[in-house]
Amino acid sequence: MKLLVTVLVTLIPLLPSAWGSEASRTCIFQTLSKPDHEFCRGGLEVIYPEVGDVSCSYIPKCHGFRQKLSGEWGQPRVRYPHAKKSKKYVLVMVDPDSPNRANPQHRFWRHWLVTDILGSDLKVGKIRGKVLTNYSRPKPPRYSGYHRYQFRLYRQPPHEAIALSTEDQESLGTWNLKDFVEDFDLGHPVASTQFLTKSYKD
Repeated sequence: MKLLVTVLVTLIPLLPSAWGSEASRTCIFQTLSKPDHEFCRGGLEVIYPEVGDVSCSYIPKCHGFRQKLSGEWGQPRVRYPHAKKSKKYVLVMVDPDSPNRANPQHRFWRHWLVTDILGSDLKVGKIRGKVLTNYSRPKPPRYSGYHRYQFRLYRQPPHEAIALSTEDQESLGTWNLKDFVEDFDLGHPVASTQFLTKSYKD
């Protein structure tokens, strides 16, 4: 009994520090506030390694998540549970805050554009289709604050062949998303979401 008491007395001072280190490893994903939260609708999921679904949240700096997002992780899994299996969809990923949210001269910066995505693939998070713009990792410049990275999912009209103009192919920035949507009669997104992040060096 005396030995047991001695062991407990020895361990007690160590316990708070153990709990503290566990707390320091906790990484909190803060949900977006209005009006940014209102952009998220339809149940679209954006899934990256280690963190899972980042829809409608800030990417925290802890565990190097912002750095991994900008330099390591490839394209996310994008899942839309409500997709119609036999329909086709168009996925757009853009940054409306280039070079910064206060002065977005290069809105919209196109990060990813895929057409002809089958609903059956979308339901399980596979983005397979015609890639018009390869995935480009989010890399906000230093001191430019938070950038929104928006995902918009459109139902693709039947038999509609979608393409970028020669001018748009040559540049990712200052893309006229509104004209693109109107040119191909995409209508309103069936689902949309976004996450916010900033330079990991800030």
